[in-house]
Amino acid sequence: MQENTAKKNSELPSVVIRFAGDSGDGMQVTGGQFTMESAIAGNDIATFPDFPAEIRAPAGTLAGVSGFQINFSSEQVFTPGGNPDVLVAMNPAALKSNLKDLKEGGIIIANEDAFTEKNLSKVDFETNPLDDAKLDTNYRLFKVPITKLTKDALADSGLTSREIDRCKNFFTLGIMLWMFNRPSEHTISWIEKKFAKKPQFIDANVTVLKAGMTYAEATEIFPQTYTVPPAKVEAGKYRNVDGNTALAYGLVSAAQKSGLDLFFGAYPITPASSLLHELAKHKQYNIRTFQAEDEIAAICSAIGASFAGALAITSSSGPGIALKGEALGLATITELPLVVINVQRGGPSTGLPTKTEQSDLLQAIYGRHGESPTCVLAASGPDSAFHLAYEACRIAVKYMTPVMLLSDGFISNSAGPWKIPNPADLNNFDVSFAKADSYTGDEKFMPYKRDEKTLARPWAIPGTKGLEHRIGGLEKQDVSGDVSYDPQNHQNMTNYRADKIKRITAEIPKTKIDGKESGELLVLGWGSTEGSITEAVNKARDEGVEVSRAHVYYMNPLPPDLESTIKSFKRVLVPEINCGQLTKVIKSEGNQSGEQLNLIGFNQVMGLPLNVKNLTKEIISLARPQ
Repeated sequence: MQENTAKKNSELPSVVIRFAGDSGDGMQVTGGQFTMESAIAGNDIATFPDFPAEIRAPAGTLAGVSGFQINFSSEQVFTPGGNPDVLVAMNPAALKSNLKDLKEGGIIIANEDAFTEKNLSKVDFETNPLDDAKLDTNYRLFKVPITKLTKDALADSGLTSREIDRCKNFFTLGIMLWMFNRPSEHTISWIEKKFAKKPQFIDANVTVLKAGMTYAEATEIFPQTYTVPPAKVEAGKYRNVDGNTALAYGLVSAAQKSGLDLFFGAYPITPASSLLHELAKHKQYNIRTFQAEDEIAAICSAIGASFAGALAITSSSGPGIALKGEALGLATITELPLVVINVQRGGPSTGLPTKTEQSDLLQAIYGRHGESPTCVLAASGPDSAFHLAYEACRIAVKYMTPVMLLSDGFISNSAGPWKIPNPADLNNFDVSFAKADSYTGDEKFMPYKRDEKTLARPWAIPGTKGLEHRIGGLEKQDVSGDVSYDPQNHQNMTNYRADKIKRITAEIPKTKIDGKESGELLVLGWGSTEGSITEAVNKARDEGVEVSRAHVYYMNPLPPDLESTIKSFKRVLVPEINCGQLTKVIKSEGNQSGEQLNLIGFNQVMGLPLNVKNLTKEIISLARPQ
């Protein structure tokens, strides 16, 4: 699409837009399509969908506001941005709940048709804020009759009033595509595919999209457009993915590289459900998906698939992981490869189902009865979600053990450009099943005769003649696999299972440090905090602060060099979206010397990504003690 030339155009390095409206206003679709067009235009992007847990929250209320924020830039971006430059408010509730975040002098595009007396009263506005001179003074306010203009554009469409009203998000999208010189061709193509079986909605939505663009061009209220040039990125093939899609691609890649069929057993739960949906699209790669009746059935089906020789995966979020706990212990004592993906959300209990949190780390490492050690990895974004999903599968098979991979709601829903990796660059994924012809004469198959390096027991396909063996939750005799209640044997088997997890440190790469490898201050993070920490560290450096940064991806066992890394700095700031769980783990598991570690927590549990502004202040304060 060519730039608009009829009005003044300004070039900007980056822009943050927040789309906000009712859950039924289509803000997630609007934001998603604007994201796609920005990615195709070559911008680096980061997004943050934020929506209520209810399927249809009360219309017009603060609780029912659905938002989608995008940061698109000509430079590298690490977060969806803090305070938006532009707020699209489809009703009074959207304006009231988001105005406090808008930058001073920022743009407001408001659907003035929705600012009725009834809608104003729902959010306790005594007067119409769009008529308040202060709003127009502090911000650049553009009042647009979006509902009316949508109805006018579709007056002869034959659609019902309700159907016409649901098209208004595309009028809004048309305005924004025009204002920021975004192309529209791919959105039109998406509409054609989305509504292929309902051609009347193709015509309606495309008509409204073009009407929004035409209105913005023709009206005098919009004085100019803006251009954000393409970002300079490493050469390669890219696509726009969210975290759950990246996880799915990592699992599919693991199945292909290993030559194993993949079995995925899961029960739907927010925010992990779309992982099941994505994997179900790839059956041509020998992917079998099973939607179980509950969480326990889901993990038990995966354990059964692992016993049968498949690459077995299950997924859930915190409440479901709690339900899977006993069966995860079964996978531990049977020593079968299993990957458990935990897409964390706000808790405890039902908590905040659609909000993000990092509060399941202790549950992942310790949350089972008995001595039940489990390897735990943590993704930081879509790119690491792909690679760690692959690694989780590889480690599970190599060491014959369950592996838990932590993601969270922010990672799962947020999207960004992802450079498609070369499969040849992935770590080798070798699989070796026990073979009956390996045993001759009086030699018998011993199901717990371990590999000397990894302590993994052999993986034997059930039903293979000569490889018959017992399996189940009762403790087994070392080597033979017979049921055993011998005290010393239980001690030995407990030690083996623990030592096996410790030996996974051989797979952990050296901790990468962004900045000096020793000094005054290190900011140490894990999981989805990486983007916020990186941006905050960069802002602090812009203020002349000397600070280093490191990120942990292997949570259990911890990186073998982590303790020495921490001791290389006088102070270590640990930002987390919990009450200090990584700090507890490091003190208990990563402090072999027993010396006091100067770990300082920066903790936020609000259902939101870390606040970059506040984190930057904390970094500067610690680096420049009074």
